[in-house]
Amino acid sequence: MVSEVQASGETLIASVQRALRLVDIVANAPRPVTPKALAHASGLTLGTTYNLVRTLLREEYLSAEPDGLVLGSRFPAISNVSASGVFLARVRESLHDVADGVGATAYLSRYADGEVNLVDILDAESSPRVELWVGLHSSAHATALGKQILAELSPEERRDYLSRHALEELTPYTIRDRRLLLQQLERPAPAVRDEQEYAIGYTCLAVPVRAPGVTASLAVSLPTDGPTPDTAAIAGQLRAIANRLSLRLGAESLGGQL
Repeated sequence: MVSEVQASGETLIASVQRALRLVDIVANAPRPVTPKALAHASGLTLGTTYNLVRTLLREEYLSAEPDGLVLGSRFPAISNVSASGVFLARVRESLHDVADGVGATAYLSRYADGEVNLVDILDAESSPRVELWVGLHSSAHATALGKQILAELSPEERRDYLSRHALEELTPYTIRDRRLLLQQLERPAPAVRDEQEYAIGYTCLAVPVRAPGVTASLAVSLPTDGPTPDTAAIAGQLRAIANRLSLRLGAESLGGQL
């Protein structure tokens, strides 16, 4: 029997309240949430949480990822969801498209509050991720993810960013000459790349994701010790996925979701 509680003369369904609370927690989380973490955050027992999650998954209000739960395909029907939850859900779909279609680990970064931030990574089984030994805040100049975003900024924003961040040498291939880096950023190729500038043994390609209020970068890492990849074809696949993500984020921005 479904439990009910009385509030202000109205009958409230407690299980519905609990389910909506779980959706709210996932919507406001910057990363996928495991069921155990969801139970802890909500104060519910693990058994109750699992039962509610199964229903929310079946009804597609939540979606299960290998590392936790994100918003599902029905989330636009829920009002007042967090912009971060919407963004993460859409990003996850695109990262899956990249990892499955390209066969390489996929990354997405976003520019916010004057900094380049890593949003999410999705590993491809056949291609290991780059070990992120230096955070993106300090390595944007040496990564395709960061350089793509810097290339999207206005000249004033770019100069301001570079004035606040040292061009640290992460590998012998890192560009440390500010003038040379600016020249590269002012003439970006169809896909920005770093050639072992962040990590020896990896080349990375990145393309822009553009939507109202969103400056982001979608990228893959490619090991250099394997067969020579067709980078032109990979860049084309990345652009197609990034363009779809841009259109979806743009539509949701106009609809008030972002």
